[in-house]
Amino acid sequence: MTEFLLETSWWVPVYGLVGAVLTLPWSMGIVHRTGPRPAAYFNLLMTFLAFVHGFIVFRLTWNREPYELVFHWLKAADLDLSFALEISQVSVGAMDLVAGLSLLAQLFALGYMEKDWALARFFALMGFFEGAMSGLALSNSLFLSYALLEMLTLSTYMLVGFWYAQPLVVTAARDAFLTKRVGDVLLLMGVVVLATQAGSLNFIDLYEWADTAYLSPTAATLLGFALIAGPIGKCAQFPLHLWLDEAMEGPNPASILRNSVVVAGGAYVLIKLQPILNVSPVALDALVVIGSVTAIGASLVAIAQIDIKRALSHSTSAYLGLVFIAVGTQWTGFALLLLFAHAIAKALMFMSVGSVIMTTNNQDITEMGGLWSRMPATTTAFVVGSAGLVGLLPLGGFWALHRGVDIYLFDRPLLVAILLLVNTLTALNLTRVFRLVFLGKAQPKTKRAPEVPWPMAVPMVTLTIATLLVPSIMQRLLLLPDWEYVNPKAAVLLVTSGAIGCGIGSIIYLNKAWSRSLFLPWRFLQDLLGYDFYIDRVYRLTVVFAVDRLSQLNAWIDRYIVDGFVNLLGLGTIFGGQTLKYSASGQSQFYVLIILLGISFFGFLMTWLFEPSFFKMFLNGEFWRLAFD
Repeated sequence: MTEFLLETSWWVPVYGLVGAVLTLPWSMGIVHRTGPRPAAYFNLLMTFLAFVHGFIVFRLTWNREPYELVFHWLKAADLDLSFALEISQVSVGAMDLVAGLSLLAQLFALGYMEKDWALARFFALMGFFEGAMSGLALSNSLFLSYALLEMLTLSTYMLVGFWYAQPLVVTAARDAFLTKRVGDVLLLMGVVVLATQAGSLNFIDLYEWADTAYLSPTAATLLGFALIAGPIGKCAQFPLHLWLDEAMEGPNPASILRNSVVVAGGAYVLIKLQPILNVSPVALDALVVIGSVTAIGASLVAIAQIDIKRALSHSTSAYLGLVFIAVGTQWTGFALLLLFAHAIAKALMFMSVGSVIMTTNNQDITEMGGLWSRMPATTTAFVVGSAGLVGLLPLGGFWALHRGVDIYLFDRPLLVAILLLVNTLTALNLTRVFRLVFLGKAQPKTKRAPEVPWPMAVPMVTLTIATLLVPSIMQRLLLLPDWEYVNPKAAVLLVTSGAIGCGIGSIIYLNKAWSRSLFLPWRFLQDLLGYDFYIDRVYRLTVVFAVDRLSQLNAWIDRYIVDGFVNLLGLGTIFGGQTLKYSASGQSQFYVLIILLGISFFGFLMTWLFEPSFFKMFLNGEFWRLAFD
């Protein structure tokens, strides 16, 4: 039985896809009489089965050596495209985490989108979403990982554009899709190069190739940049980070997964690629630079946002920037620990935010206040999620960040400063949001806000408890150090940075009537951060402008040169045909004469025109003298 469950562990990603297929009769409008809720129930059932199956497999993989399942998809000559799956504690644990968070997010969606006419279509997309993420966790092949990343890109496009009747939603879905496509195309180039150089796309074979590979510095650098481009787009890192902010236009239950495990999927692939990236030290340094810029920049941008979902989405980019730093410095254990703690805490925070949005029909934090007494479960969820994200002892975020500070404390003090700065700014931002939303006087839109119904409260309370138990889970998984190995200096620095952020967020003056300050220098800084350093305008003035001008040039060439040449040939054919019709006398002797003249002319060309002596005669003028003599 044990071997059967291990051999069928690849079923877990299929459960979500089966759930998506089962919802098609309702999402396509074939079934009307029952309403869309049966589709949701089918998808919830399949997700529950995936979670249970994954949990059993995780227990069976405990203290067992990892092994690989290989499904050969295409074998031709030397080409072998196979689907390789890794069955290990890490991969199965990541898969079960995806299934568990997806189950809670779908339960939450059952209450959040209860009155949405396209509920069945939403659950079909969520099943598709879940299947791609679960498969990505098990994948041990770059070929399969790339295909699943493409599925995530498509899922993001459809879920962000779920409410397609709104123009801003359509724009956000388009931008998210195109931005990710930039990274995906570059990653595809790296996949093709590895397939030709290594002869295989399974990660085990690629690791063996990377240990003995010799590439020129230029080739290694280009290969490294191509491989990190895909995760940069998926993880919303600079300069491909703008899509995650716009993706907040989609339904909140999808944002729960997008900000917790979807962006982590790109980072997970990056962690799998890390041994291959060792061939390019420049690419590793680029990861550190990109992660540092994104972590600091996104943390600063987050504190100037007044949209509650955008204030949290930028912190997602910031924490994924820390993961990029960890991978660039070859500390993948720190990266995995940070991904685990961040995923659970951020999912809980977006559930709390979704409860606020659903109750108040509002996302502007300057129009909220006083919700702590009206929504106690939601308030508790936000506080616990925030505490689990920042370095607050003894929750999961503290242990994850403590690992990073402990690693870099003596060798890379600059990276320690970045970790502490991000922790401080995140604590400041979350404290600011908490004060504006839950404390203070009730505003018109929050005076009669009740607590959310049980379909939303149950998963939110469940995840609140799970967030509190994250340190215990880490202890059971042997991810925490013993107390005698805890670095007290790192712990003090981390707790102090979080306390400074909370302190500043608690004492700064917040006037809800002034969404923009009247003091010009402060308003300039506020707008600079609020508009994400005007990066979208920089893109419009550079990349978009260049592409627009190039497309106009191509259109002019196509219209007046290519089409002009084709039209000229057409006109020549028309006039030639019109002229030749007058030579149609009906006499066969005349037709034979024309044929003989034509054959003679082409024979002359074939005989004399291509002879080297002919060109000499032509250039010397002898051809014309003989012709006229």
